[in-house]
Amino acid sequence: MIKRFLQKVFTKRTKAHLAIEQADASDTSAAKKIPAKVHNINKSLISQAALKTCDGLQKEGFEAFIVGGAVRDLLLNFEPKDFDVATNATPEEVNRIFRRSRIIGKRFRLVHVLWGNETIEVSTFRGHHLAEGDAKTADSGRILRDNIFGSLEEDAARRDFTANALYYNPAKDEVLDFHNGVADVNAKLLRMIGNPTTRYQEDPVRMLRAVRLSAKLGMKIAPETQAPIAKLVDLLQDVPASRLFDEMLKLFLSGHAVESVNALRAQHLHHGLLPMLDVVLEQPLGERFVMLALKNTDDRILAGKSSNPSFLFATLLWHEVLAAWQTYKNEAPPIPALYMAMNEVIASQAEKLAIHNRYTATMKEIWAMQPRFEQRAGKRPFSLLTHPRYRAGYDFLLLRCESGELPMELGEWWTAFANAEGEARTAMLQADSNPKKRRKRNRKKVDASKSEPNT
Repeated sequence: MIKRFLQKVFTKRTKAHLAIEQADASDTSAAKKIPAKVHNINKSLISQAALKTCDGLQKEGFEAFIVGGAVRDLLLNFEPKDFDVATNATPEEVNRIFRRSRIIGKRFRLVHVLWGNETIEVSTFRGHHLAEGDAKTADSGRILRDNIFGSLEEDAARRDFTANALYYNPAKDEVLDFHNGVADVNAKLLRMIGNPTTRYQEDPVRMLRAVRLSAKLGMKIAPETQAPIAKLVDLLQDVPASRLFDEMLKLFLSGHAVESVNALRAQHLHHGLLPMLDVVLEQPLGERFVMLALKNTDDRILAGKSSNPSFLFATLLWHEVLAAWQTYKNEAPPIPALYMAMNEVIASQAEKLAIHNRYTATMKEIWAMQPRFEQRAGKRPFSLLTHPRYRAGYDFLLLRCESGELPMELGEWWTAFANAEGEARTAMLQADSNPKKRRKRNRKKVDASKSEPNT
């Protein structure tokens, strides 16, 4: 019993020591208060839903701040896509205040507050994950569950980068800055709070996030924040596939996917995230195709247009499908071989990157259409124009032509065919070199008197 008691005491002291070591970002009890005349945040860029959420919490006597990336983007005069709110109210208290809200998550318990079509994510101030309570850490240091609530100062120390540890109070129109985040934002510097190695071990996805934010915002990763990444790449192998998928979606749909991929390669982080993506990027044809697809996605997003994740992932995995297709052609006809290749690629990526079924179904449709674009005779081109995914398949074809995989003449023909009408469209059809011969039926006259009646 004495031995157990001493072990408990030692464990508590060790946790306390690690907590102090972890929060080595100076004195967190004194936040800098940045007034409106200094931060110059344009309040018209702030979501009304976020403002109403903060107001609702504050009217009930709780602290409430717009926090994280939204504040960082506002300081840079960007319009944030998402707004998060941090409060000292527990999830249950937040849930009681807002009629249209729900508590979500097990690893991190949060509340989604719903305002029309907009969702505001509300989190309770976090304490240190090594404190006693509902928390669990893997042997590698990765946080598996963290529902330890704490103070505002402790919550700021738990944030990843200084640029994300900023708290905006709409009622006072001021920013609270615990770790010189405003200065780093102005200097376009991405700096980790605390010991970078420890923070990456807690959550390896932070390595991907550092690359994504630096590419998206044009921020330089601080040398001490960048240094451990090369040594810790393997930690990503233990991250759940669903989390990797979500982070990769953010990266590829940021409007800066080309810069992000180049940064991933520079940090050696692209290996293993998508099956053989690194191999594809080392092949001239594959690299040209992938980078054209990413540029196409960036252009659409920056122009305010939507971009379908299914199309994007179909392009990223296409050259792996092509390689598998060539192999299966040795044992099956071309079309069945293509379906075998598609199934193999989808299955192989599922082990590492959990692309949702709603995306993989569309990816397969885009891939399956590609051989049909090479058929320009008879009724087949007309049939393809009516396919519900025709536009995505056509855009995919144009990328293949532009990358040099197929002759440009094929893409130009389909563009002209789609725009032509009536007889002009019919005149474009090529002669069918393999017309289907109609089989003659051997019709025998049957004596009606001898035929059996229908029963």
